[in-house]
This record gives sequence, C-alpha cells and structure tokens, in this order.
Amino acid sequence: MSPISLPRQLKKVSDRALLKSLESGLEIVEENLKQATSHADKIAGASARHLVDAGGKRVRPTLVLLSAQLGDAKNQDIIDAAVVVELTHLATLYHDDVMDDAPTRRGVPTAQMIWGNSIAILTGDLLFARASQVGSRLGEESLILQADTFERLCLGQLHETIGPNETEDPIAHYIEVMADKTGSLIAAAARLGIMLSGAPREYLEPMGAYGEKVGVAFQLIDDVIDISAAGPSGKTPGTDLRAGVPTLPVLLLRKAAASGDTEAVSLLALIDGGLEDDARLQEALVRLRNHPVAEQAYLEAKRWADEAVASISVLPDGPVKNALALFAQAVVDRNN
Repeated sequence: MSPISLPRQLKKVSDRALLKSLESGLEIVEENLKQATSHADKIAGASARHLVDAGGKRVRPTLVLLSAQLGDAKNQDIIDAAVVVELTHLATLYHDDVMDDAPTRRGVPTAQMIWGNSIAILTGDLLFARASQVGSRLGEESLILQADTFERLCLGQLHETIGPNETEDPIAHYIEVMADKTGSLIAAAARLGIMLSGAPREYLEPMGAYGEKVGVAFQLIDDVIDISAAGPSGKTPGTDLRAGVPTLPVLLLRKAAASGDTEAVSLLALIDGGLEDDARLQEALVRLRNHPVAEQAYLEAKRWADEAVASISVLPDGPVKNALALFAQAVVDRNN
C-alpha cells in the first residue's frame, strides 16, 4: 500500500499549523475510507478496498479539508464529505478502467484484470452507493450537490464516448467534457468544505469556480505530460497518443492542419496512420513536442489555473487563500 500524504501541490505551503491540520484530517479520512469500503461479503470487500489500498493523491478530500478551514473545520461532517468525494472518484475509476480496458491503476492491476469486467462495474456501483449512504448524513443541500455532480460525471463520460457532433467545435467539446468529468467533482469538494464548515456563503460560488477550473487545468496538463519526455511520472510517453485518445495537443494540431499548416498535415498523417511501431511513436512524439501546439496546450492549461486563482480573489488574505493559489499554480508545473 502506498503511504498517504498531502498532495505534492501543497508541499510549498509555509503555514505549519495549516499543514498539520490538513495532515491530521487526511489521516482520519483515510481510516474512514477503509471503514466505508469494508463489506461482509468477501469478494465485495476485497474489490471495494482494492484502489483504496493502492493509495492515491487524495486531491478531492484534501480540498474539502482545505476549504473548510475558512469556517469551522473540526466536525465530522467535513470528514464525511471528504470520504464522499473520494468514494465517488474511486467509483468512476473502476468504470473508466473497464471502458478503457486499462491494465494497471496506481501501480497495481486494475479490478477488471483481477475479477473481470462485471465485478469491476458492480464494485464501482457499490462505491457510488456507499458514497450516497455516507452523504445522506450531510443534509439536503449536500445531497443535491452530490446528485447534480453525479449527473455531470455521467454526462461527461457519455459525451466523451460519443464525441462532438458535426456542428460542435471539437476543442470546446473537449473542454466541456473535462469540466464535467473532472472539474465537477473537484468543484463539489471545494463547495462542500464551505457548506459544511459554516464558512460565509458568499465563498460558495468562488470556490466552486475555483475547483472546476483547477480540474480542467489538471486534465489539460495530463495531455502535455503524455507527449513530454519520460520523467518521474513513471507514465510511458505517448500512451494516449498511441491509443488514439483525443488530447488537446492533437486537437490543436488538427485545427492547425485545417488552417493550412503543412507540418501539422504531415504529422497528422503519421499519427492517423497508426503508432503501434515504437519508431513511429517516437517520431510522432518528437515532432509534436517541437510543434507550436505543444506550447499552446501548456499555455491553455496555465490559463485555466490562473483563472482558478482569480476566482478566489474575494477570499480573505491568509494561509488558506495562499494554499489554494499555490495548489492551482503547482497543478500545471507537475510532471505526473
């Protein structure tokens, strides 16, 4: 099992009291996650605990704990909310891995590789059910937010699967999918911390906007990492490119080709011709890194992170606001 610690994006926070509060809160969340994924049924218990035991960044529960610092962070509702958002996130991973036929997740075999697709899908459903059970203790407003977020998660996956229609801008469609699939749950985490800590209500919308924009930035920088040279992430460069997964650099490349960029046209011919051969993949990666779309994709991710920071300008100056700003900025500087 991987050790659980604060997301590395918060390592530069200098306020020791805030860090200590977040670290102790995350330890409690982790124990509650283990309890929430326990089950009397042997198979259900093993499959539900599979990804919890594998560890993870715990970005969403950390944002619940961090935003709650703007009010009274010391109550069980905050812990329960953090558990709800992580259970929801884990449930989506089980389903995503089945749809993507992914062999590994967080350094371990995916659930469907161990138990098969049906068990993996049902385990995801079980985790959604457990999230609802825990969330039922948090009151009507939180339940509505949870339900609305769940709907957006499903719609995001649906729209990604179907793809843009003929009248849609593919890049705008892609950003909307990222906002639904990733941004919505991070936004919910940020909002729940405000709602359940008794923080001023005027912080709700800014924190929701912050979370959604950070989520989009997080996903967009993943696209940049996919075409980057091998680094500490451990992810093989070009994994998404080889699989034909739409990413922002490739979408920008298609736009450039449509406007008459001859290098973009040539590079797309290489990519669309298939990248199963390692030499073709490496050629495509090098050319894509050197094309202006690589920098454009990075700048787009940075723009979303900058807008996230701008969204919280109304928050009071202090360690929480500083930590949120550092987190957003660090999202686009990460290499995994």
